[in-house]
Amino acid sequence: MQFVLILIPVFIIFGIGFIGQKVIGFEPRKLSTMALYLMSPFLAFRTFYKNNVDLDYLYLTIFALGLCFGLIAIVYVVAYFKKYSRSETSSMILCSVFMNNGNYGTPVALFAFGAAGFDVAVILMVIQQLIMSTVGLYYAAKGSEHQNAGFRVAIGSVIRMPVVYGAILGLAVQLSHVKMPKEIYKPIDMIADATIPTIMIILGMQLASISLRSLEIEKMTIALLIKFLISPLLAVVFAFMLPVSEVVKDIMILMAAMPTAANTTMFALQFNTKPEFVSSVTLVSTLLSILTLPIMLYILS
Repeated sequence: MQFVLILIPVFIIFGIGFIGQKVIGFEPRKLSTMALYLMSPFLAFRTFYKNNVDLDYLYLTIFALGLCFGLIAIVYVVAYFKKYSRSETSSMILCSVFMNNGNYGTPVALFAFGAAGFDVAVILMVIQQLIMSTVGLYYAAKGSEHQNAGFRVAIGSVIRMPVVYGAILGLAVQLSHVKMPKEIYKPIDMIADATIPTIMIILGMQLASISLRSLEIEKMTIALLIKFLISPLLAVVFAFMLPVSEVVKDIMILMAAMPTAANTTMFALQFNTKPEFVSSVTLVSTLLSILTLPIMLYILS
């Protein structure tokens, strides 16, 4: 019952966006542009400014990068045999590789492992945010259906994204031990607090436009298998290779089993990288996680 209570706020926010789109009607792509360019940099800044760098960052960074590029390699193998287009491959990467370990994963970690698990989950969230803001944006731009998106265009899109500079600036301010005045930090904090709910509302709006008749069942099944089966298994390999505590190992595996990150829908919308497919996998993976995460927690207990 407690686990269900953790999930209720997530689905309420999705539902607000869904109902708003059905009743009023919005332009999700314009709203995603606002969230991506105006709001996300403040969230990235606060995340890197507030969390102190220590040795756990190194091990968790190795894990996050290894998991990310390991899963990307698996998607490329699947894409080769299935003869996916560049856009199809990029959309598969967006919904298979990046997990929702922020607004979803950290509360679950707190419930399952207490304050110690929560602290580890926050560090991993910080690292994942940076990877998603670079690697994730690269593949979102690379798979764009609106342009001939080669390597240069994709890299250029990453370079132009302010969220990357927000993260770098936050880390620089933290390492320089500069204490920000309350008058400056308060609006940053307020915008950062609003970013995740905004992204989730946008996801709900996008989900309202999905037709169940147009779902790509085969591709979705492959994406979900990678997300819920291969990702945790690969995480087990990395977790036991690194010199970390049992709690950290459990958090690594648990975070790898999280559903698709809501940010990927925003990226897919921004670059038109099959947003319907990405958002549908995000929805289905989030719904399935109600069943898969209790099983994962039982295995880890």
